[in-house]
Amino acid sequence: MQRETTTGAAITFDGVGKSYPKKGGGSVMALEGVDLEVPPGAITGIIGRSGAGKSTLLRMVNGLERPTAGTVRVGTRDIGAARGAELREMRREVGMIFQHFNLLSSRTVYENVALPLEIAGRPAAEIRRRASDLVARVGLEALAERYPAELSGGQKQRVGIARALATGPKVLLSDEATSALDPETTQTVLKLLADINRDLGLTILLITHEMAVVRDIASHVAVIEGGRIVEQGATYDIFTTPAHATTRSFLSGVTGVTLPRFIADRMNAEPPAGPAREVIRITFLGDRATDPLLAQMSGALGLEVNILAGAIEEIGARPFGNLLISVPADRGAEARAYLESHQQRTEVLGYVG
Repeated sequence: MQRETTTGAAITFDGVGKSYPKKGGGSVMALEGVDLEVPPGAITGIIGRSGAGKSTLLRMVNGLERPTAGTVRVGTRDIGAARGAELREMRREVGMIFQHFNLLSSRTVYENVALPLEIAGRPAAEIRRRASDLVARVGLEALAERYPAELSGGQKQRVGIARALATGPKVLLSDEATSALDPETTQTVLKLLADINRDLGLTILLITHEMAVVRDIASHVAVIEGGRIVEQGATYDIFTTPAHATTRSFLSGVTGVTLPRFIADRMNAEPPAGPAREVIRITFLGDRATDPLLAQMSGALGLEVNILAGAIEEIGARPFGNLLISVPADRGAEARAYLESHQQRTEVLGYVG
């Protein structure tokens, strides 16, 4: 059967709710009122704490869970309403990568990748060609006849990715795919997913509790808390202007810059008596993130600026930085006005004597 062309969102959650019965009667809500559109060809991250509902949301995309309210569509088709042959067909268009790999220990790398094709009843020649191509794509040609017990965690996850691609899906789901890996291996797997997204034009939906993973790979992000989407948008926008407290808490360890303890211990909410300095957080955005703005401000205003801490990084190939400075308290408003006139955000953190 020819695949339909996806128009609009690749995945749509429309008023989605999910409840489970409780012992002794009643029910507990895992998801409530979820509205989310996943753009075609994009990498979208869903981030939330354990129990927030992100795994339930992901499992609805391949029909492993069905909503008790609302609809989940892959392309234009309602996967929650699909049954039998239609559901099996739709699942072949949704690949899944698991946190703990879920490989069959009795099958080799090649045989694990070939398994979905065998289940789908593909011809033997097609299975050989497709499985061999995918093993090569994930860089495991030399290990094709090895068994999972002989592989590292990163190699196992590469097998899982190749297997998820076997039936030529339109959508790839990643269920905490890097949380069991060390940082270096995580970066290798994320690069592989980014390459697959670019080369194949696949829509990737991943769930994670690590904001660094979202920063490194996702173009879009949704934050889930208590079964509800509390914030969503382009990754750069969410990272640079987080609106919800849950988002800010996730970001604190990724984009936050910490004051040195000897400064933090002396901080006051109001200026102390006598000479004092105002401590300001500057958020540098976009193309001006690397401008020598402090030097320009110091020269223009004749202002003594003390740099306390800072960092500049990339989010989606766009620079983003945080800098903590102090200036004389009686000139803090002047300094902030200058910075904000140059399209930077400022926040007063407190005062030190």
